[in-house]
Amino acid sequence: MAPKKSGLGRGLDALFPDKKPATTPKTSSKKTEEVKVKKEKKVEEKKTSEILVPINKIEPNVDQPRKIFNEDSLLELSESIKNFGVIQPLLVLDKKTHYEIVAGERRWRAAKLAGLKEVPVIIKDLTNREQLEIALIENIQREDLNAVEEARAYKELIEKFNLKQDELALKVSKSRTAVANALRLLNLDDKILQMMEDEMISAGHGRAILGLNNKELQLSVANKVFDNSLSVRETENLVKALNNESKKKPRDKKPKEVDVNLKTVEDKLQEIIGTKVQIIKKSKKKGKIEIEYYSNEQLDHLIELLEGLKE
Repeated sequence: MAPKKSGLGRGLDALFPDKKPATTPKTSSKKTEEVKVKKEKKVEEKKTSEILVPINKIEPNVDQPRKIFNEDSLLELSESIKNFGVIQPLLVLDKKTHYEIVAGERRWRAAKLAGLKEVPVIIKDLTNREQLEIALIENIQREDLNAVEEARAYKELIEKFNLKQDELALKVSKSRTAVANALRLLNLDDKILQMMEDEMISAGHGRAILGLNNKELQLSVANKVFDNSLSVRETENLVKALNNESKKKPRDKKPKEVDVNLKTVEDKLQEIIGTKVQIIKKSKKKGKIEIEYYSNEQLDHLIELLEGLKE
């Protein structure tokens, strides 16, 4: 006689007719994991996919390291955008009320000039460090970034992220020498740095002027370079000549204080003896008297005068 099934067993089967055999838990777990991965992948794709956003909903980052945008260059880019659109999407953060640019402010400005209503963007979730690092590196790698902006961006990366120059060089794909030379420019006076930003003088001129230690002389040379349209080589020669000239100049010696009373005594002795007399004071109460002679006859005469004082 076949064993009778328990009522509890029949009840479970009735409640879960599609229940899978107990021997296949690993397969179920594997499928669940696959579904989870697919969902995460879709979420990630959604985050990194390119979408169109109204241009008036986008705002620049106030901490953007690039402060100067060449108008002629922007106009050229805007003409290209009119013909071909924005080829490379902007990288932005979703700030709920607006989108903030992480990378691509120049494209955004040019798109506005071109009259676009929408621009392509990629929305990213980034830390503050990642935002600044991307913005700085994107700007550093641009060919039209001026030398002063580049140097300031290097300095900001070093200070904010506590980087060494060789670490920074690796991040921005530059040689350590190039980074070091760029940073040296920041030792120049702010007025000279402004001349470089205004394209009155070049970074090469700036590096040559760094050969002078005197800040006032540096500014004077910078103005001379601009006024006379000197080349970098001519500037280097000028700096070299100025340094050589300063080495030849004797150091200013502090003038000796003249003791009026001693000078009077010296004059009286010279009048009596008939030759030069110098009184050298060593302290308030001590000193010495030097009497010069110019021949043996004059020496004999001096001896006679001094012997006559005994009588």
